[in-house]
Amino acid sequence: MSRLRITGLLLFLITLVAYLPVLRNGFVNYDDPDYVTENRVVQQGLTGEGFQWAFTQWHASNWHPLTWLSHMADCEMFRLNPAGHHLVNLLFHTVNAVLLFWLWRRLLDDAWSAAFIAALFAWHPLHVESVAWVSERKDVLSTFFGLLALLSYVQHARRQNEGIQGGKVPGNSSGAFWLSRSYWLALVFFACSLMAKPMLVTLPFVMLLLDFWPLRRPRTLFSLGLEKWPFLLLVIGSCAITILAQRQEAMASFAKCPPGLRLENAVVAYAGYLQQTIWPMKLAVFYPLPDVIAWPVLMAAGAVLVFISVLVWFTARYRPYLLVGWLWYLGTMVPVIGLVQVGDQAMADRYTYFPLIGIFLGVTLLLKEAAARLQISRAVAVFVAVTVLGACLTLTVRQLGYWRDSETLFTHALAVTKNNALAHLNLGEAYQEEQRSAEALAQYQQVLQLDPGRQEADNNIARLLNDEGRPEAALEYSRTAVRLNPRSPSLHASLGIILFELKRFDEAQGEFSEALRLDADNVSAHFMKARTCLKQGDDQAALVHLQAALQAAPEDFQMLIFTARVLAADPDPRVRNGSGALALAERAGKIAGPAHPVALDTRAMALAEAGRFEEAVETERQAVTLAQPAGPDGDAAVMQQRLELYQHHQPWRESFAK
Repeated sequence: MSRLRITGLLLFLITLVAYLPVLRNGFVNYDDPDYVTENRVVQQGLTGEGFQWAFTQWHASNWHPLTWLSHMADCEMFRLNPAGHHLVNLLFHTVNAVLLFWLWRRLLDDAWSAAFIAALFAWHPLHVESVAWVSERKDVLSTFFGLLALLSYVQHARRQNEGIQGGKVPGNSSGAFWLSRSYWLALVFFACSLMAKPMLVTLPFVMLLLDFWPLRRPRTLFSLGLEKWPFLLLVIGSCAITILAQRQEAMASFAKCPPGLRLENAVVAYAGYLQQTIWPMKLAVFYPLPDVIAWPVLMAAGAVLVFISVLVWFTARYRPYLLVGWLWYLGTMVPVIGLVQVGDQAMADRYTYFPLIGIFLGVTLLLKEAAARLQISRAVAVFVAVTVLGACLTLTVRQLGYWRDSETLFTHALAVTKNNALAHLNLGEAYQEEQRSAEALAQYQQVLQLDPGRQEADNNIARLLNDEGRPEAALEYSRTAVRLNPRSPSLHASLGIILFELKRFDEAQGEFSEALRLDADNVSAHFMKARTCLKQGDDQAALVHLQAALQAAPEDFQMLIFTARVLAADPDPRVRNGSGALALAERAGKIAGPAHPVALDTRAMALAEAGRFEEAVETERQAVTLAQPAGPDGDAAVMQQRLELYQHHQPWRESFAK
């Protein structure tokens, strides 16, 4: 095996082993519900409906169909086992490291420098977020296609150079690239990158940098730019789609985030990312955007950027790699630096995944040149390199531990940041999921102190109080949440649920109707509207909404059971449908397993309605046996009553208006 292959294999294996602890991590409650754990379309795996949805919806304020398809493929293979989802992220990251090594090996003709750049990329703790966060599949997937696009482009450019030097291609030709297979491969990979995440809209700019150095293409700037017009068309299309997808919910208004604050934060963020690259000690999943940036901080950050820019400009003739690396960093960071503010963050570790390649390039080649000028021995240089990479690996393994679960992740975020309302909110949700109500409530109250306009905290407090059987106390919090964001269907549905608990059915119907007006496929609104219709005696209308809910969520166990029971036991013969009830009950049984007493009880109810009483008796006996441990006051007593009816060839009837 050649030395290059051994180096690539070692890079792959060390990266894989270093990140293996991520397989013990679970999903987190930040974006993962939108992308996987509560996304019913994704959970169905690779389907025709899912494929169409991926290309036609702007879910999570993004259009990235290849990312959705990759998550669907994960669910097809691993269901909701987080280890499988993390493994795919890890494999993409390790492959990206090898692709980056191969790219710089071809460009620099220096295996050691290429290996060091790739190792910094693979093992730097700033990149943990892109790998350990399942929702950031878009980062590793987009970069995977982006690196393939650059590799193809380099091959195209090299062949163009060879053709020019051999006299086969005119030096200023703008049309010769049409004949290059590698060029079109680069274009296809670039399109795939944008369909995974639109951040790499700056890739044509990176190609121009590589044209300048190290490719040194003997063509005019105009012809090089003209060569890339198909790439620019993709950029324009991607930018237009992204703006349309994010303008409604994700993009911050100028009133909320003024232009002056955006510019100031961009300057501080550029310098902040450099500081974190050198000293990555207080990394967090979320850095809140401050209301005001202190002038000393802004001036210091600006001075750092100006100093580096002046330095690389005046040394560009002798050290072009510094200019290319610095412009790579500045240019590829533009889409996420905050000039177009998306979300409430000041910075994000994941945004450095591709841009820091430029910094790693400049630092690596500068250190190599310094070692040569100072005549530092190879042993000392290797020792320094191993020490730096060892420190990166150590910090990366530590950072991976903070992603173990939501509680660990946001507890750490609160420890290393200030005034972090989002971290308090998500930590509260983690506590609420674990039924630690008092701790969750304390976190939500912290959110309301820091950001009174954050409707999620009011809504979560309302849910918490309602779950504790205190709907009266929950009502005002839920109304506040709706007032803060009246365009949210989920908030209207949540308010409707509380009104339902208070038996204010007419008001509840109004909230569910508004939720469905805003989102016709809102599962919770359809289901709860059906239950409200049953309470009001309109069983046929209830059936329409139950069917709509099941169409949107065909694998929801609770809705399958409830709908099957309505079809099997409703007093209205126009509603009952024994065969339909049996089909739903059997589907629920496949989800719950053969030993689930409620699923068996529902199946028996459907069999009795269908006139298959012998099967109903046998099935109900199994349900009673499994339910016996709950005691005489549990479901077993009611199931026994049903069993006696079935033995006398009588179906069960039940009013759902109670």
